[in-house]
Amino acid sequence: MKTIRYGFWAIVGLVLIIVGLANRDMVTLRAMPQALAKWLGISPDITLPLFVVIFMGVAVGLLIGFFWEWLREHRLRADGRAKAREAADLRREVDRLRGEKHAGKDEVLALLESSN
Repeated sequence: MKTIRYGFWAIVGLVLIIVGLANRDMVTLRAMPQALAKWLGISPDITLPLFVVIFMGVAVGLLIGFFWEWLREHRLRADGRAKAREAADLRREVDRLRGEKHAGKDEVLALLESSN
């Protein structure tokens, strides 16, 4: 199984290297249209290789997706915590009731009865 995993990541790495080499041209990213930049007098531009822009886009998309999924599953995590608290309360109540049932009895007999 490790061999398959290593092979998969090797292929992914190779594909990323090929994409990076094929997209080495420099591109200019502009934060706003040129007409608006001239009107405001600012032009926040940055020049990067195209593969960096592609990989950053994929990374930002993954982060947004992970965050969205984390927010979406909040209700499920809250329900799980509530169920865990309820189970712990019920376990404590059962232990308390078992103790009350066997109060004043011989310890060995109480252990034998509680195992059945």
